[in-house]
Amino acid sequence: MLTADRMRFVHEGQSEGYEFSFAAEPGVVTAISGASGSGKSTLLDLVAGFLKPMSGSLVLDGVDLLPLPPEGRPVSLLLQADNLFDHLSADDNVRLGLPRNAGQGAGQLISNALTEVGLGRVEKQLARTLSGGQKQRVALARTLLRARPVLLLDEPFSALDDETRIAMRQTVGELTQRHGWHTLLVSHHLDDIAALAGRHYRIEQGKLLPA
Repeated sequence: MLTADRMRFVHEGQSEGYEFSFAAEPGVVTAISGASGSGKSTLLDLVAGFLKPMSGSLVLDGVDLLPLPPEGRPVSLLLQADNLFDHLSADDNVRLGLPRNAGQGAGQLISNALTEVGLGRVEKQLARTLSGGQKQRVALARTLLRARPVLLLDEPFSALDDETRIAMRQTVGELTQRHGWHTLLVSHHLDDIAALAGRHYRIEQGKLLPA
């Protein structure tokens, strides 16, 4: 279980801050909604370690995450932009998620990850030749190889057409269940939330409320 308890943060120059408490179960997508500027990205930045709360706690299965730097946290982040290197092939982009000790089995791990996200035939294609949905799947495959139990999704489907969005959210839901991820989804799209989320919070006046 990933839990935050009264995790408080105030941006410089703000008079009002945020206080976040939530629980995210393994294998379940937890959705976060709210108006623009309500603090959704701030919450993800706190979980990822890019921002440090002034008080409160953030715990994953009994382990305090707050002392850990971003690179030391068991967290992967998938943004609206896929963050791929366009001059690299799909498999080379996925390779960036491999641990340093992957060894001789690296190629098979990459192939397995691409197959699991439905991209078994594009390994050698350059990223710039892929569609938006394919790029997001490559980014998901890279996340698989990182094998981190917390997945943060910041509007990951917004740039996709409706058909691709439906396919992508199905893939995310299946991977979350299969790998037991604690997935936090920030989205403005209520249909994405309705289709994916097992739990839904809404940010109002700087606090998370059950939606």
